[in-house]
Amino acid sequence: MEHPLINFQQAKFQVSAPSLKLCPMDKGAEVAFAGRSNAGKSSALNTLTNQNKLARTSKTPGRTQLINFFSLTDSTRLVDLPGYGFAKVPDRMKREWQKNMSEYLEQRKSLKGVVLVMDIRHPLTEFDLMMCEWADAAKMPIHILLTKSDKLKRGPAQNTKLSVQKQLSTLESPVTVQTFSALKKQGTDTLQHRLSQWLATEPEGSED
Repeated sequence: MEHPLINFQQAKFQVSAPSLKLCPMDKGAEVAFAGRSNAGKSSALNTLTNQNKLARTSKTPGRTQLINFFSLTDSTRLVDLPGYGFAKVPDRMKREWQKNMSEYLEQRKSLKGVVLVMDIRHPLTEFDLMMCEWADAAKMPIHILLTKSDKLKRGPAQNTKLSVQKQLSTLESPVTVQTFSALKKQGTDTLQHRLSQWLATEPEGSED
């Protein structure tokens, strides 16, 4: 069934939360973006919404330690999860981050899917696999966004996509994979269709 495309350009910053307890009310539908700090997550969000500064791109990878919420409608949201992998923070903070992310992925009822952002030249790092395991444990659909695909020729890019699909084929949760380039604006339509499908799982007529 074809779902109507959401107007992602209407995304507006809603709130930042340091933990699950301080997130907005757990109702409606939301999709979370996760990824290594330099994988191009902020650029992907900005390209998706056609807004240059919706998600801040930092010169210091891993600086953002908060869960950022962006409203699309009264009942739908995009969520920018803290970047992982390059944060120069104490182990205690990293353990806290892992606890918060695990709780969010496994307990958040309104979460309909996770977009896992990876640099196409460095896919499936240890942290990426950890996110996949969390999402799989929560029976959460995963959409892999292989960013910076303009850095590879078409053949190698498709080979990487197929390789990632094969490596994640053992997961029980549904997994889809696409290539994406924020620089060339390639893959935006595919991403919009996937997210519109997920966010449409919220029953019509539900109100805040």
